[in-house]
Amino acid sequence: MNIRYKSTRNSASVVTASQAILKGLAEDGGLFVPEQIPKLSVSVDELKGMSYQETAYTVMKEFLTDFTEEELWDCIKKAYDSKFDTEEIAPIANVDGVYYLELFHGATIAFKDMALSILPHLLTTSAKKNQVQNEIVILTATSGDTGKAAMAGFADVEGTRIIVFYPKNGVSRIQEMQMVTQKGKNVEVVAIHGNFDSAQSGVKEMFENKELAKDLNARGYQFSSANSINIGRLVPQVVYYVYAYAKLLEQEQIQPGEGIHVVVPTGNFGNILAAYYAKQMGIPIQKLICASNENKVLFDFFQTGTYDKKSREFVLTTSPSMDILISSNLERLIYQIAGCDDKKNAELMRGLKEEGSYQITEEMKAGLRDFEAGYATEEQTAAAIREVYEKTGYVMDTHTAVAAHVCREYQAETKDTAKCVVASTASPYKFVKSVMTAIDERYAEEDEFRLLEELKRVSGTELPGAVREILNADVLHSLECDVDNMEQTVRNLLDL
Repeated sequence: MNIRYKSTRNSASVVTASQAILKGLAEDGGLFVPEQIPKLSVSVDELKGMSYQETAYTVMKEFLTDFTEEELWDCIKKAYDSKFDTEEIAPIANVDGVYYLELFHGATIAFKDMALSILPHLLTTSAKKNQVQNEIVILTATSGDTGKAAMAGFADVEGTRIIVFYPKNGVSRIQEMQMVTQKGKNVEVVAIHGNFDSAQSGVKEMFENKELAKDLNARGYQFSSANSINIGRLVPQVVYYVYAYAKLLEQEQIQPGEGIHVVVPTGNFGNILAAYYAKQMGIPIQKLICASNENKVLFDFFQTGTYDKKSREFVLTTSPSMDILISSNLERLIYQIAGCDDKKNAELMRGLKEEGSYQITEEMKAGLRDFEAGYATEEQTAAAIREVYEKTGYVMDTHTAVAAHVCREYQAETKDTAKCVVASTASPYKFVKSVMTAIDERYAEEDEFRLLEELKRVSGTELPGAVREILNADVLHSLECDVDNMEQTVRNLLDL
């Protein structure tokens, strides 16, 4: 089956998979979605013995139908190799009856590596397929992890440049150091005086700016995105949910056809949307449990059917990658539950942009029945880290802890005994100060970098290479700008 992609705001705008990857965002500001979610071409039982790479090919070939077998395998082999510190790529830890899908064994110790290891290869292959002569400028906003993972993936990749905006004082010290020490002749990092939503909105506005696109083209450039608005980011994320189910089957933790729940700490909604796509492909996922921190705009949406960012405070938490009030990928789900009605979706998104909120219909609410939602306060997040550690010795990061709390709360309230897979999205080393303080408050006064050795001792795990390499690295990027100066900063960097 040949799968093509259309914009959530204009169904007449249809492109191939490679064109959608190249564009990143549709010209009307919509997101690209497949005309239909494909089904897996093999049985779940056949997935059991597959490696991560084989699973990736089995899933991605159904979505990226204009890639040849050779092209897709080439991308997969370059992505999922020795840069991951485990052969399984995404191992599963059984901790007190909850299955933690560890997505942080890549080059930058966060789940973004799972997709951003392959996106540069998908993008450069797409450029060749479409005879693109321009240099591709990856323009990205990050709440902490996407930026470093994207820079690591695109550093010195021929025919590309990458510019990353992150919120100054809105990421952990380790996250910031990972970004500002990134090497690469084609890499630029800019701290903005604002929050992630400001950075993300500024990037989207630049994508929609026709005059800027014209000026870029005149200089031999064109924009693409490494954010999860790019379908080339989303499709590789579907893989690890398919892989997790197959591994649980292989380990005889579940029976064939047995339903599981997936709990995902959620900010921009891409990671949980990928689990939803895996369910649509045929994986027996019963509930998709959306876990929020104190920026609980998604929790409130699932409770009420109203998405409202205007009447709430933006909270800086110890799980900064989830400090988001505009969850871009939710638009893909809204489009689907609106019956793929592009006009209805465009109207709702206009309401969000102009009035800061929108309300879905009762009929659309029925389309959310696969989802549950919960949230964790800062105190509950810290308690989840401490309690799991004291009981089992397993140390998790703050984002995973949000999901662990929501998972435990859901099980207690519903008495549901289905097995739960928690998406473990970052290494505890990435948020060492918050993690160690949760375990014992005496660590609150310690220097963040000194605590790395203490976490190593407490967790019994090795210091990841991604952390070791920044300890003595030089700061290479110090550029800062105001939110309303983002476009001019890009123009200056590209000499437009």
